[in-house]
Amino acid sequence: MSGPGAQTTGSPAERFTSREPEAFEVPSSRDEVWRFSPVDRLRPFFEVFEPDGVIQADNTVPDGAHVDVVEPSSTAAFGRALEPADRVSALAMANATRGLHVRVDANAELSEPIVLVRKGISGRSYGHHVVEVGANARATLVLDHVGEIQIAANMEIVVGEGAQLSIVAINDCEPGSIQLSSYAAMVGRDATYRHINVSLGGDIVRIVPTVRFSGRGGRAELLGLSFAGPGQHFETRLFVDHGEPDCSSDVLYKNALEGENARTVWIGDVRIRPEATGTQTFELNRNLVLTDGARTDSVPNLEIETGEILRAGHASASGRFDDLQLFYLQSRGIPADEARRLVVRGFFAEVVNRIGVPQVQDRLLAAIEDELMRAGT
Repeated sequence: MSGPGAQTTGSPAERFTSREPEAFEVPSSRDEVWRFSPVDRLRPFFEVFEPDGVIQADNTVPDGAHVDVVEPSSTAAFGRALEPADRVSALAMANATRGLHVRVDANAELSEPIVLVRKGISGRSYGHHVVEVGANARATLVLDHVGEIQIAANMEIVVGEGAQLSIVAINDCEPGSIQLSSYAAMVGRDATYRHINVSLGGDIVRIVPTVRFSGRGGRAELLGLSFAGPGQHFETRLFVDHGEPDCSSDVLYKNALEGENARTVWIGDVRIRPEATGTQTFELNRNLVLTDGARTDSVPNLEIETGEILRAGHASASGRFDDLQLFYLQSRGIPADEARRLVVRGFFAEVVNRIGVPQVQDRLLAAIEDELMRAGT
């Protein structure tokens, strides 16, 4: 792989990035980056297509924030946080002609979240969006994807010095939807960035969150939950690149699966570079398989290039219901189906309770309950 603007950086070993789509080979199941993905169903996204998507937008923008529709490359922050790590992301960066520019004023403390609802109606689309949060600002951004969506999109996030930003991305689209999204964040000195991804609907959702630090003392939290039903494929490939001193990252993803050919994939890469002394990092992925015919893959990777760190670790666990826990609940008079639902709700609670947006938490709890009822769990 080669081409203008190409570079290698990352974990494990070296992570190839480029803004040139042709620097990446057309993906196949033999490629490490795509080996868990249903590449045959994604082939239309591996070449340039003529965007014909119809998407309805509904924005809620509180004082202190601004949302504009722009040509992505016209923003000063374009390309500051993102270096595409796969062909689809590079194609979206090169071909998206419209995108959102979300800005939060320096020192602003938003009392309500910015809410961006995108309802797909038909067709395929490219997207490239830029989010900039000024120094010492406090903001929450909720991205709500619904309807029939076929999209390849990027979001670049620049979090200013001392700022705090939480992004909650909800993927709850109709059957047949395909969503391929990269989120790339640059976290400033003493800033805090939290990204929460929720995947419930659609046929294929493939999310690639990336975090880099531009100053000492930055903090990142990457959280996620998904509930995959029959035939659904939900995949997360994250990369946290520690290249500054005294930064920390906390990664927690939970997936539940039920039904024939339900599939979740979680790849968690963390790199601690030689200059990233004083780093603290931990990543955890847990998967709950509810029925036969479902499959989950979990691969945590940690590359440490300095011995001067405070903490670094990872863990992954996949399994079925805890029979002892079910037995305990049933022995207290709780019917079997309700006991199973309680276990699943408890499994997700750790992530849901960290979202910090009550209306979103309530909606997700209701959606999880609907999934459990449909599954007969």
